[in-house]
Formats: sequence, structure tokens, C-alpha cells
Amino acid sequence: MVTLHKHIQYILCGVFGILLIPLIAMQFSQQVNWSPFDFLVAAILLSVTGITANVIYRTTKSKQRKILLIAATLVVFVLIWLELAVGVFGSPLAGS
Repeated sequence: MVTLHKHIQYILCGVFGILLIPLIAMQFSQQVNWSPFDFLVAAILLSVTGITANVIYRTTKSKQRKILLIAATLVVFVLIWLELAVGVFGSPLAGS
């Protein structure tokens, strides 16, 4: 049986793997230009989203409710990511 601690390790490994993509891209292209702060924010956002989805999956009994809550979590993640990336809503978060 895999413990919660193991699940968090898997999530953090996934976050690390995802963050390797822009890190490697920065070595080959001038178009990808992330600062250490960008990596920190992305790591926090991905980690919180992954851990939240894991908690929802493990604690919610109803399959329909699980799907709904995890989908809502992913929608919030995408909206925050888009706002930070391009400023879709023009909030101060995007630097607008």
C-alpha cells in the first residue's frame, strides 16, 4: 500500500519533470526566458494543484463529485496560469 507520503513524492517528481521542460528549452532558445521566481511560482502552483487533486481523490466518496471537484481545481489552475502567463484578465498579478 502506498502511503500519502509516497503520493506527495510522486506529485513533486511530476512537478520537477514538468519544470524541466522550460529549463531545457531555455538552453536552446532565447524565446523561453524564465527567472528563478517564475520557476518558484510555477512549482508552487503545480504542487498545490497536484496535492489538492490528490486530497480530493482520496477523501471524496462519490465518483461524480470527485470528477467535478478535480475538474474545478484544474479550471482554477488553468485560469491562474493563463493570468500569470499573458494577463488574460488584466489583473495586477500579471503585472498589468
